[in-house]
Amino acid sequence: MESFVFFIVGIVLLFLVGKIISLPIKILWKLIVNAVLGGILLLIFNFIGGLFNLSIAINFWTALIAGFFGIPGVIFLVIFKYIL
Repeated sequence: MESFVFFIVGIVLLFLVGKIISLPIKILWKLIVNAVLGGILLLIFNFIGGLFNLSIAINFWTALIAGFFGIPGVIFLVIFKYIL
């Protein structure tokens, strides 16, 4: 009976440790996916903006801003680039 209790406690601890470890991985994965989507959004903007002589450099930070905020993020990047 005692070993069964230790087995259950071990399973619960293993589950809790797995949850604690997986949370930062989920956040990191979401940041990576948003950065890739932001890069794609910036590529589309640069393609269309090239017709009007507008472009934004694509790097990790601009892609992350565009991916996290979407179209308002791209508008912010355009304003930030051409005002500052």
